[in-house]
Amino acid sequence: MLESRKRTQEEIEKYMRELKQWLAQERSKPAEEMSDFFSKRIGDYENVHLGNWAKEYTHIADYFDTPLSSLLDIGCGTGLELASVYDRFPDVKVTGIDLSKTMLDKLRGKYADRQMEIIQADYFEYPLEAERYDAALSFETLHHFKFHKKQRIYDKLFRTIRPGGYYIECDYIACCPEEEAVCLEQYEFKRKEGRIPDDVFIHIDIPLTLDHQIQLIQNAGFERVRVLYENGGTMIIRAEKGEVQ
Repeated sequence: MLESRKRTQEEIEKYMRELKQWLAQERSKPAEEMSDFFSKRIGDYENVHLGNWAKEYTHIADYFDTPLSSLLDIGCGTGLELASVYDRFPDVKVTGIDLSKTMLDKLRGKYADRQMEIIQADYFEYPLEAERYDAALSFETLHHFKFHKKQRIYDKLFRTIRPGGYYIECDYIACCPEEEAVCLEQYEFKRKEGRIPDDVFIHIDIPLTLDHQIQLIQNAGFERVRVLYENGGTMIIRAEKGEVQ
């Protein structure tokens, strides 16, 4: 298991000063559509993500229970998190969903010998079979979406996980209400300035505070929502679906 490290108040204050400076510098740049953003950066994507979250990718499977026969991975990208999963659970059947064809093509090449169902789709809209998976996973994907979208996917995840199963999330969590607010303001500003329709996904970080994130997960019906690890703004959260009474 990874060892957690919480930021001090001084570190949070320094982080917020730097974040607001960066947001100001980015203010005039147009927002990029989500799939285009990742397709343009496919060559650097894995190096960038491993540079930020190498430890988390390597150890994410530590937070799953044994045995694990079926797993849903939303926003799976090129499957960096699956190396850890397959190392610990070589026979697990994985369903990976992502918008980007470029990234999914790379995923297919990496895990051609594995039991994997790969779906190019919007995971908010794609129909998920009820009570199909032992567990579900999201890794650094949901911090791009607003409250109502997150609630929708948490509701869907709850339904598709079997009773007694669980959901693991590794994501970017806002350090405080101010971070949540300034990021959301930037998001709304860029949508308005770019006249971007609500149904077009854009690549802008809008993390929620931990309290708000947990609230949405619990609203979906999950129980025992716990932070298992944190390092700066990155947290690993586990939420459980109760057994049928």
